[in-house]
Amino acid sequence: MAANAQLPDNKYGMGTSAARSSAITEYYKRGQYIPGLKINGMDVLAVKAAVAYGKEYCRQGKGPLVYEYVTYRYGGHSMSDPGTTYRTREEIQRMRSTNDPIAGLKQKILEWEVASEEELKSIDKKAREHVDVEVKAAEAMPAPDATPEVLFEDIYVRGSEPQFLRGRVPEENFYYPQRELQIPKSPAQT
Repeated sequence: MAANAQLPDNKYGMGTSAARSSAITEYYKRGQYIPGLKINGMDVLAVKAAVAYGKEYCRQGKGPLVYEYVTYRYGGHSMSDPGTTYRTREEIQRMRSTNDPIAGLKQKILEWEVASEEELKSIDKKAREHVDVEVKAAEAMPAPDATPEVLFEDIYVRGSEPQFLRGRVPEENFYYPQRELQIPKSPAQT
C-alpha cells in the first residue's frame, strides 16, 4: 500500500540549525528511490495542494512519496529551550511578520476578494467566542481519575482503537476494551 512519509523541517533541531547538524538538509531527497516534494509548510494552500497531489499520486498506484514541510518554529522546543540562544529575536520577528500562515491566508482572502475585512473580523470573533465556550466547558469538567488507563484515553476515536498499545515489556501492554465506534462531540454541544 502506498503512503506518504511526512517530515517536518523547522530549520532548527534542539538548539542547532539544520545546516550545522545535517550533511543533506534537503530532507525530501533522502528517500533514495522514493520521489519527494519540498513544501512550504507555512502556506496553507500549498499544503492543501500537496496533500491533494499526494493522495491522487498514491491512489494511482505510483508508490509512496516523501514530503518535507518547511516550517518555522517561533518558540523554543521546550521549557529549557528559550529559542533565542541560537537565533536572534530579529530573525524570529522577521519570520513572523513575513511568513505567518494565518496572516498569509488572510492576505490572499482579501486580495482575491473572497471576503472583506469586516467579514473576516466577524469570523474571527465567532471563532474566539466558540473557543471561550469550549474552554469554559473543559474547565468545568472534573479531573479524570488518576488511573493508568487515563494515559491511553483520547488517542483514538472510541471504537477505532487497535487491540492494544505496546509497552516496554509485554506486561506493560495496554489492551483496549471492545466498544462501539463513538463520534466525539464537543463538550459545549452536550
